[in-house]
Amino acid sequence: MKQDFKYEIINNIGVISENNTWAKELNRVSWNGNEPKYDIRDWSKNHEKMGKGITLSEEELRSLKKILDEEIKLLDEEASNDD
Repeated sequence: MKQDFKYEIINNIGVISENNTWAKELNRVSWNGNEPKYDIRDWSKNHEKMGKGITLSEEELRSLKKILDEEIKLLDEEASNDD
């Protein structure tokens, strides 16, 4: 049995990538009227269809940022060593 759920995109924070029909976006989304969470997933251009994604609390978003900052730092160091 398919269960219906409701969602509301509170803030469109940014597009990570896109093609002709889908866009991977970072948004704040309220699911079923709950407190909005940060959400990364593919959306159709009209936001009527969505792919699988992940939702993050503010604490998880901040933790992810720290991890990504460290990874980007390593990537930048590797790139400068290749020069």
